[in-house]
Amino acid sequence: MDNCIFCKIARREIPSNKIYEDEEIIAFNDINPVAPVHFLLIPKLHIDSLADVQDNHQILLGKMLLLAQKLAKEQGCEDGFRTIINTGRVGGQEVLHLHFHIIGGRERLPGMIHHG
Repeated sequence: MDNCIFCKIARREIPSNKIYEDEEIIAFNDINPVAPVHFLLIPKLHIDSLADVQDNHQILLGKMLLLAQKLAKEQGCEDGFRTIINTGRVGGQEVLHLHFHIIGGRERLPGMIHHG
């Protein structure tokens, strides 16, 4: 996708604070972090959202999940981390390119769902 900001980052047309890259995946620090550790993990292949994955994406998604825990530990999340995949408008997705938010630090993260 020519105008996708994450595709542009993957193609190195836009700089990022990259923490990992291979032929299929790139990880970089979020530009508006909500915690001491907050990075994004994206496939270089453009997939709009989790709602758009197909059977042929299984290996890629599995690789991304395994990489998430490895990178989280390398970034200092020894006692856990949160993995968020916002999907679609209702899910709060802001960039239409599948991405995982990996969030953590030393302190316990606040709850995500508020019962009311």
